[in-house]
Amino acid sequence: MTKLTTAAWVAHELGLAASFGGQLFGRAALNPNLDAISSEAERGKVLNKTWNRFNVVNAVSVGTAAATWFVGRAGISGEAIDEEARGLVLTKDALFVASILTGLASMVSGLRLSRLAPDGAVPIATGSEPSAQTPEEAASLLRTVNTLGTVTLGLLGSIIAVSTILSMKAGESTKWSAISRILP
Repeated sequence: MTKLTTAAWVAHELGLAASFGGQLFGRAALNPNLDAISSEAERGKVLNKTWNRFNVVNAVSVGTAAATWFVGRAGISGEAIDEEARGLVLTKDALFVASILTGLASMVSGLRLSRLAPDGAVPIATGSEPSAQTPEEAASLLRTVNTLGTVTLGLLGSIIAVSTILSMKAGESTKWSAISRILP
């Protein structure tokens, strides 16, 4: 495999890793532990500033992974490996589109949430739970962001799984081995 193809594959994998890892950290470590901050408004401020900063990293990461996938696969359908690989390629296409759409919807909802109070200081119980002081619009947006985030995380995990299966199938294919030698 040539240097350009290898570099694109590395960028693809790093993009998926950064997005998945960052979102998993946020959902498993940041969100549930914001109650360590005594002020509910400060919790909201930290939540919104942190996620809005990560949104830039996340957009670049998913954008890089998607761009390298769609550019690289423009001439490759998966049929060079076998019919199952063709189905996996189409599945990965659909998973990318869905993850981009849910990710964008989550980012927009998060930005809307952060604009409901100065400096994003919307009172919250945790990063996934509104408090009694959370205005209803903010509580609804917080629930939306968390639902979309969970779905996006699942989609990214599925992309990683499909990528792994495709890589394993490609490694076993003599046909693919011959084709990959002529890639840029």
